[in-house]
Amino acid sequence: MFTPSSNDVRRFFCEAWRKRRAGEILTPMDAIAADWIDQHPEYHDALLDADDAVARDYSVEGGQPNPFLHLSMHLSIAEQISVDQPRGIKAAHDALAARIGEHEAHHEIMECLGEMIWTSQRSSLPPDAEAYIDCVRRRVR
Repeated sequence: MFTPSSNDVRRFFCEAWRKRRAGEILTPMDAIAADWIDQHPEYHDALLDADDAVARDYSVEGGQPNPFLHLSMHLSIAEQISVDQPRGIKAAHDALAARIGEHEAHHEIMECLGEMIWTSQRSSLPPDAEAYIDCVRRRVR
């Protein structure tokens, strides 16, 4: 199983953005990443230099949002929706997106995903997929 490091993730996003700007052929994953990058112009400058991106500190204490975490969550959610895993995420997403739009739906789902991960880490229990889906469904109403 491939487990990329945070540096690998940062370089991946920088490279996808470089290819998009250069008009080069993108892999399917590059294209998905570049599409999300397009929707986040506030991150464009941070993705221009991969070496700088790797060296930069995006800790909470630094007070700067982490574009790589945010974009990674978009990719994770897109993958979850594409395979409906956990079961029910696609329907919950589709209902939410119909109400508030695709991008905002992703941001709402991100809040639920972050909550699920935080709860799992604090409790030392596996992530609770049902609680995650329930959180997303509550946002549809």
